[in-house]
Amino acid sequence: MLFSYFENLKRKRNFSKLKDDSFAYLFDEDKSGEYVVFDTETTGLNPKKDEILSIGAVKIRGNRVLTSETFEVYLKNLKEISPKSIEIHRIRPCDLLNAKDSEDAIKDFLAFIGSRPLIGYYLEFDIAMINKYLKPMLGIYLPNKKIEVSELYYEQTIPLIPQGNIDLRFDTILKTCSVPDMGVHNAVNDAIMTAMIYLKLKKEDKNVRNTN
Repeated sequence: MLFSYFENLKRKRNFSKLKDDSFAYLFDEDKSGEYVVFDTETTGLNPKKDEILSIGAVKIRGNRVLTSETFEVYLKNLKEISPKSIEIHRIRPCDLLNAKDSEDAIKDFLAFIGSRPLIGYYLEFDIAMINKYLKPMLGIYLPNKKIEVSELYYEQTIPLIPQGNIDLRFDTILKTCSVPDMGVHNAVNDAIMTAMIYLKLKKEDKNVRNTN
C-alpha cells in the first residue's frame, strides 16, 4: 500500500510537469489490453553521453506478437558512430541519411505506445535513453508501467538454482526459453524476440500456478 501511494504521488508529480497537454494521453489508464515491447540501438551505453540511432517496437495482444504492427524509426544524431558499435548494431552513417529529427521520432514512438505497459530486456537502459530526449522536450519521464523480462526469467529460474548463479545474457534466455534466434540483432528483431520470451515466461508461470 505504501509503495502504491508513493508511486501515485510520483506519477502525479510527473504529470504536473507536462509541457504539452496533447500528450496527456500517456497518463491515461490503458484499456487496450495490449503491451508494447521495445528496444533501442545507440551509439554507446552511457545515456548521459550517447544517442539513440534507432527504436524498434512491437505490440502484444493476448498471447500473440503482432508482427504486422511493428514500429521502427531511425534518428539523426550528432555523435560519430564508432566502428565497435557498428559491429554490434550494424547501423552505418549511410543508413541514417533519411533518419528523422529526434523530436519527430520520439513523438512517433509516443503515438505508437500510448499508455500501454512497456516490456523490454534491460529496459531500464532503453527507458533512460528515451527519457534523455523526452525530458527536455515535454518536461516528463515515460509514465508507462514497465515489465523487465530478465527479472521475470530470474524469478522463475531461481527456485531451480538456489545458488543464485543465473546467466541473464539475452542469448542464454533466448535458448533456455526455446525462442528462435532471428539472426540480425536490430531494434525490431530484438523487440520481437523479447516479446516471444515474455509470452513463453508468462505461459510457464501460468502452468506452474495451475499445478500448485
